[in-house]
Parts: sequence; C-alpha cells; structure tokens
Amino acid sequence: MKSLIEEWKYVVRSKYIRLIFIGPMMAALFFGLMFSQNQISKSPVVVIDEDHSAYSRQLISKINASQFMSVKSVYASRINPETLLANEQAVAVILLPNQLGMRQQQGKSTNIGILMDNTMPSGLTGIRTAIQEVIQTENMTLSMTHLIQKGMNSETAKGIVSPLSLQQRMLFNPTSSYVGFMVLGFVNIVVLMITTSAAGAIGPRLRQEGRLFANGRSPFQLWVRGVPYAVLSSLSLLLSYGLLKQVGGMRFEAEPYLFIIPLIVYAFALSLLGMLIGYTAKDMSKVSLRTSFVLYPSFLATGIQLTPLAFPEPFQMFAWALPMNWLNRLIRGMAFRDGALTAYSQELGALLIIIGGVSVLLGLLFLLEARKVSSSREPILNTDLLPSSN
Repeated sequence: MKSLIEEWKYVVRSKYIRLIFIGPMMAALFFGLMFSQNQISKSPVVVIDEDHSAYSRQLISKINASQFMSVKSVYASRINPETLLANEQAVAVILLPNQLGMRQQQGKSTNIGILMDNTMPSGLTGIRTAIQEVIQTENMTLSMTHLIQKGMNSETAKGIVSPLSLQQRMLFNPTSSYVGFMVLGFVNIVVLMITTSAAGAIGPRLRQEGRLFANGRSPFQLWVRGVPYAVLSSLSLLLSYGLLKQVGGMRFEAEPYLFIIPLIVYAFALSLLGMLIGYTAKDMSKVSLRTSFVLYPSFLATGIQLTPLAFPEPFQMFAWALPMNWLNRLIRGMAFRDGALTAYSQELGALLIIIGGVSVLLGLLFLLEARKVSSSREPILNTDLLPSSN
C-alpha cells in the first residue's frame, strides 16, 4: 500500500494527470466537431450527354435528384475523363451514349458508362448504390409502361418485372458516421500513448531515484503502482466518450456505471503493458520510443480505420495480444449495440489473460533484478566483515 500511496502522490504532482484528461478531451472535441457532418450525401459527378434528347435530360434530372449524387456539369461531347477528374471537382463521370432516347422508345437495351475516381475511395460513398437504384427504377418503369400499353394491368406487370423487392436497414451506425470508429480510435490512441509512456517510466524512474526496492522486493509493490494510471485513464476515456456523444452525435447505448468496468480492466492491462515495455529502459527518455511497438499495431490492426477481417488470420491473431483490440470490440458490442456485460466475457477474459501474462513477465524481470542487486551487494558486505589489518 505504501507504493500505491507514493505513486498517487507522484501522479498528482506530475503532468500526467493534466495530459490524460486534457489530451483525449481535446481530441474528442476537435475531431468530433470536424467529423460531426462527415456523411457524404452529395458526391459531385459530371455527365457527358451525347444524345441531347428529352429522355437524356430527364435521366440527368433523376441522377441529380439522387440523395447521393449532384451533377456539377453536363458536356455535350466526349471529353477525356482524366481531364474532367484532374482538379477533383468531381469524383465520377457518367456517359450517356448517342441514340439513347431513340433506343429507349424502340425498347432496345443501351449501355450507360460510369467512370469513378478511386484514388480517394471515401468520396465514392453511395455512388454505386445510387446509380444502380436510378437504373433499376428506370428499367422497371420502362418495362411496366410497355406491358401496360399491351393491355396488362399494373399489378401483373409489376409481378413480372419485379417479383422480388429488397428492403435493407443499416443497424448501429446507419449514417456511416466517422465519429463511431475513426474519431473514437483517435481518442483511444491518445490515451494509449499517454498512459503507456507514463506507466512505462515507472521502472526507470524508481531505478534512477534508487527507490526500486525501497518498499520491499515483492513484485506486488511494483504491480500496484499501475492502479493510479488505470483509474485516471478509464475516467478520461469515459468523459471523452460522453463528449463525443454530445459534440459528434456518437451512438453510446451502454450505461456508464456498467461500461466503467471493462474500461478499468482495459486501462489496467494497458498500464501494466506500458510498465513491462519500459521496465528495462536505461532512462525515462527511452520509454516513448518503445511504446511505438504497441502504438502503431494498435492503430493499424484493431479496427480503428479498417475492420480486422480485412487482414490475414495471422495478423488477426497477433492483434489478440493488444489490449485495444478488445476495447474496440467491447465498444462495438456494449456501447453501440447495447449488449449486456455478461455477453462479453470473452473480451473481458482476454484482457484478464493479458493482465496475468504481463504481470508474470514483469514479476520475473523484477525478481531477476532483485537477485542481481543482492548478489552484487554480498561481496561488499563480506569485505566489511573482514578484520582490520591493524
């Protein structure tokens, strides 16, 4: 307990207590406001109309009326798509070929081309779906019109043209908001960076001060020093999530008094991992560089910007050793889907396994160093006990 009290006193006097609250909340406020209106509802497109018919103009109006596309310009003749997309004023070029209206009246099929700039895939959000919906609706309307003109009633014509209809609903993040995954990931990364750096400096700091074994040679006196960092990190995360909910409209359905439990378990696993990484550093300045071995894999492989399912299975298994992998799964489960705490025993169990494994390794390093210190002091003590030559 003496080690715990000493660490709390050090944390209160240090910059950590300010950084752990100010850093994540600044990130949540900045990125939450930045991406609060991130939904790309009107991607700019350019239309090349080689037909110049009333039907082509009608089709252009329907494309422009789509909630996912906005027609910025209409050209009467074919132009190199690279020229039209060069200045990024549009993300796609739609080509309406010659004789489109005439072939439509004759009931003949026509190919309509769409060329999309995929250098920034996020700018194409919804365009594929939107153009398919326009073409599908147009096909059904034209087919039903022809069938009705031949004497078939509307219900029968609809059953022949479109016997099945699809109704889809997007759950948990229906607007594909970046706040729920990318911005949230930025906040988690800020907390990870601050916590692992601060907790990783515990061993080198105590060794430099000559107090590593001041309270005994039990690994528990070192292990317990991670508690202040875990408590403050979990509180900072919870406050930052609340700020994202208010500022960025992030979905958060779990009760805060329940979600604080997995947050504390995660933050303690993160603190111990930082202590293990920085324990053998010669001085505190070397710790930040070592935390990069946790920081970058956590950013890339735990589902912040890209789903872990996109990685090969060995990379997915490597992410199991990262505490943030399980935090992100808990957020997507409990916070976004409003799942019960008992439903996520696998994620909590994985964090407890990380805590156990890291504690064993940290304890072994601590005991090994304690033995070296003891063996190095024994010759000195034996020399002191020798009788004086006088």
